[in-house]
Amino acid sequence: MDLSSRRILVTHADAFMGPAICQHLRQCGAEVIASTAPLTDTAEPARVITGAGELDILIVNLSIPAPVTAATDISEAEWRDTFTRLVDPLPRLCKAVLPGMIQRQAGKILVIGSAAALRGMKRTATYSAARGAQLAYVQALGVEVARHNIQVNAIAQNFVDNPTYFPASVQQDERFRARLHREVPLGRLVTPEEDAGLVAYLCSKLADCHVGQVFPLSGGWAVR
Repeated sequence: MDLSSRRILVTHADAFMGPAICQHLRQCGAEVIASTAPLTDTAEPARVITGAGELDILIVNLSIPAPVTAATDISEAEWRDTFTRLVDPLPRLCKAVLPGMIQRQAGKILVIGSAAALRGMKRTATYSAARGAQLAYVQALGVEVARHNIQVNAIAQNFVDNPTYFPASVQQDERFRARLHREVPLGRLVTPEEDAGLVAYLCSKLADCHVGQVFPLSGGWAVR
């Protein structure tokens, strides 16, 4: 993918898919602004967007260690903290970046989300709800701004090799390996390069036709 001349901001660039995405987009010729701001302060997303300057593409890559709490034990603090870190920054970032994109009648926003919102898993109610909110926002915003030649889409992933959710300690666990072969039709983790390749495609002009879409990427674990 030729992304030369594209200015792309990646949030949480040091976590989840951030490192792989930044590396791959730079290899495609893009100018990448890698932000590591936590984005939990209400004014921080706007400051990050303003500080980045004019952007062609915003990649919203947000991550936290996924809570694994039984539904009956979920605390108010867990619920609020998860939404504060995974959901609340998204509309703030979009609200800040969209006026410039609308003025130029061009732009893309891509959310790196989770397939936990597409398929039920035990003890993930908080995390799945937050990831589901991200995807619902993408679908609604995508159809709203499509008339301005702005494409808003999301990747809903799971079983993708990344240091946040599948560190080496997890991948070396025999129980995890057994689960991988049992639950994932692909029989392995999706590689960071494969994931970043899909990101690059969705950042390219070839993807201008996609509007408010959610693309599952999970080796067949989640099919939608």
